[in-house]
Amino acid sequence: MIKYKFFLASLGVAIMLMSSSIKPKPVKVYLIGDSTVADYSLDDAYMQKRYPMTGWGQVFQQFLKKDNLKKLNKLIKSDSALVIDKAKGGRSTRTFFEEGWWKDVMSTLEKDDLVLIQFGHNDEAKGRPDRYVAIPQYKDFLRIYVKEARTKGALPVLVTPVAMDFPWKDGKLGNAHGEYPQAMKDVAKELNVPIIDLTSLSAAFFMTKGSDFVTKNYFMNLDSGKYEAYPKGLKDHTHFQPDGAKEVARLVYDGLKEINKRNNFNLE
Repeated sequence: MIKYKFFLASLGVAIMLMSSSIKPKPVKVYLIGDSTVADYSLDDAYMQKRYPMTGWGQVFQQFLKKDNLKKLNKLIKSDSALVIDKAKGGRSTRTFFEEGWWKDVMSTLEKDDLVLIQFGHNDEAKGRPDRYVAIPQYKDFLRIYVKEARTKGALPVLVTPVAMDFPWKDGKLGNAHGEYPQAMKDVAKELNVPIIDLTSLSAAFFMTKGSDFVTKNYFMNLDSGKYEAYPKGLKDHTHFQPDGAKEVARLVYDGLKEINKRNNFNLE
């Protein structure tokens, strides 16, 4: 009897130790969108061909460290998260879907994963029929992403397109995205999807820094001879340098914190 009780006690201790050593697997945070979100470091010869161009998704992982995840405890039910950046340059809501990139995401998407969805830059390009998507179709494709993500038990989060470095007037940065941010807000309300208004958040933040600082330090406006990839320099008011990408990624993280506080999201 004594040996039996000792065996049971030992078994109980072993089970407790095993249970304590089993860590929950990381929650995957998928990013889908355009070039402002993309991870350029995945490209061959990044430093020689593209640097310093940096998408905000490229630096988002650093905001999902263990201590930061405590502030996202209702969104990310784990002590670790893994960013999977599937954003592709030049893609709109339509082309990302038609080219099979969304199918690729769906093939590995699981319950409790997050999907952050930022499109608009290319959808609004009327002069590029290969990527342009009118507002009604833009909404339709957003609905597809939301509804299909939910079928996997994942949580979709809409993200309005990040501000561009124009138009500036009297120290104020206007909206270069027309009706697309509002269209995304309409879908968010219709489907009860959490949304981060990155258009407004980024514009407001850029205004605190001022046009000259933002243009020089955050966007891809480069002097000639400074970077190997751009020997003649560059004037680009859409894409980010590392510091700009990091600040935008921080805004997205802050947006997730606000969603976590409101706790008004669902998976249905």
